[in-house]
Amino acid sequence: MRRIFDVQLIGPFAALVIVAAIVALTTERFLNPGNLSNLSLQVSIVALIAIGSTIVIFAAGIDLSSGSMVALLTMILAQMLKFAGIPLALAVPLILLAGGLFGLILGMITAYGRIPSFITTLAALIAFRGLALTFNNGSPIFSLDPQLEPIFYGKVAGIPLPFFYLVFFYICAALMMNFTRLGREIYAVGGNPAAAKLTGINVRKVQTKTFVIAGFMTAVGAILMSARLNSGSPNYGQTLELQAIAAAVVGGASLAGGRGNILATLMGAMTIVIVQNGLNLNAAPSSVQNIVLGLIILLAVGIDMWRSELSETLGAFFNRKSSKRPV
Repeated sequence: MRRIFDVQLIGPFAALVIVAAIVALTTERFLNPGNLSNLSLQVSIVALIAIGSTIVIFAAGIDLSSGSMVALLTMILAQMLKFAGIPLALAVPLILLAGGLFGLILGMITAYGRIPSFITTLAALIAFRGLALTFNNGSPIFSLDPQLEPIFYGKVAGIPLPFFYLVFFYICAALMMNFTRLGREIYAVGGNPAAAKLTGINVRKVQTKTFVIAGFMTAVGAILMSARLNSGSPNYGQTLELQAIAAAVVGGASLAGGRGNILATLMGAMTIVIVQNGLNLNAAPSSVQNIVLGLIILLAVGIDMWRSELSETLGAFFNRKSSKRPV
């Protein structure tokens, strides 16, 4: 348990508490039960997609395609339910399979084609959005299936179902990263791919697997997005990839790879969504929200890059303080 709940959670948790306190002080509506319930639903999609984004980052990669993949998958799901007559019980597994397949393609291009993941997923970001526009002449598809909405809005013992999705997938991800061979290999590949290769790890295979996981988790997010709105649209998922990456970075994952805690990503996602919720409650325009999101990413990456310098500075400061104390 110490390996899961380690010191890497302290910083993201502190950031979450501080942000929540600031938002609560700026608007009384933040602590309204209705707003908190809506907040828990909003964070679910971002947090679930962030699992895949974080695992890719652990392996020193980056995934910029998740937002556009959500749009494409919602349109495929809508096409199957609305026009192809495929039942929901079959359509959902097919979407999960499609997400994993898209991730497999991106992973193989990146790992075996030796194309940087930034370029691969940037191209996919554009291509997936373009493919989504080819369905239904680029128009959204509404009223898909009455059984779809309960997947997102349903409750068990008064608790929204997305809460159980978060618990299940984050426990699975935490166990995988801390107690399985694949998890250790992902950290090793992200930390030093050359050294990992010398120890017998198939670096390309591991990198490909991280993108398969990311594609699968993006498919989960796409299903929840369609269930939330009972529709599919080529416009869904915009900036979602940035929110997922921001959640990972705010959670302490290093963009250089090899370091981070998957549970901290959940706290990072909650922090991002609370900031956006606070801006919405204070009637901030969307332009301001995008600026704030960009600044959060910049600050979080800066802290990661300057981690050693900050540690040395703080260490020297506290050493001077302790040396001045009377004996």
